[in-house]
Amino acid sequence: MYSFKELQDVVQKEIDGLEFSTPPEGLFEPMKYILGIGGKRLRPILVLLSANLFKEDLKKIYLPAIGIEVFHNFTLLHDDVMDNAPIRRSKATVHEKWNSNVAILSGDAMSIKAYQYIVSCEDRHLRDVLTVFNQTALEVCEGQQFDMEFEDRGDVQIDEYLEMIRLKTAVLLGGSLKMGAVMGDADAKDAELLYHFGVNLGMAFQLQDDYLDVFGDEEVFGKKIGGDILCNKKTFLLIKAFELAKGDDKKELEEWISAKDFNAEEKITAVRSMYEKLKVKDQSQAKIDEYFSLCLEYLDKVNVPAEKKKELYTLVKKLVNRSV
Repeated sequence: MYSFKELQDVVQKEIDGLEFSTPPEGLFEPMKYILGIGGKRLRPILVLLSANLFKEDLKKIYLPAIGIEVFHNFTLLHDDVMDNAPIRRSKATVHEKWNSNVAILSGDAMSIKAYQYIVSCEDRHLRDVLTVFNQTALEVCEGQQFDMEFEDRGDVQIDEYLEMIRLKTAVLLGGSLKMGAVMGDADAKDAELLYHFGVNLGMAFQLQDDYLDVFGDEEVFGKKIGGDILCNKKTFLLIKAFELAKGDDKKELEEWISAKDFNAEEKITAVRSMYEKLKVKDQSQAKIDEYFSLCLEYLDKVNVPAEKKKELYTLVKKLVNRSV
């Protein structure tokens, strides 16, 4: 069985070996750039860890797994354009370094490259792999659309938010694991269990991301705390706070959200204090724990020896502790 670190090295070596030398350079250079600025490589590693539960030789799965990473980076590239984000992983985003037209077109090319790599899987798996990938890719787009629509709505409910992050973030983790299981010759039941393991892991991870943006340690989290508060991002925390706030608390929260001119640190401190007062902090942590527990329940049911699942259990613990 491979370790997470061994597969991380495999994935990075495969990415470093990708050839994007065909002219025009203006199309392919941004692709090399965004793939070269790092990341956990979590999704292709999940493909390979899942396949490794059922087979030892993973060489024929390397390139399809890289296809998932290329697809993920394509979505980030387009998301950055839509969000007008200046920074990605401490580097200038593609549309900042070049321009939005370049980012859109290079992103389109990346999505095609992702398909090219994914269809390099063995022919006997092709239909099932593409069925999973196509459904997953469409759902990611649906999630992004919901996220954009939520920006202009003041009545977003918790269930709507959870469905949005399931689509935008979690299904790609589940899809990665299911594709790996298919290419590893798992039976349909185990492939489905791994899919739900990944979706619930993704839900926990995104909710934890929201939580850490408010309550995390900047040294550990790796980015400045409070960004979601400053831009009034509709997270579990904010939606739940509006659901629970009454009287003066609700009035104060509304004033901070509607304020156009404010001191950033003062707003972060005030809204964070409101989350603590309303016990939204505790409810958020409880929801995170719920999804982490649920993902482990699905993993427990996968019909392979516990020893083979050890690396996935360890990965869950590392994600809980943000030590990946």
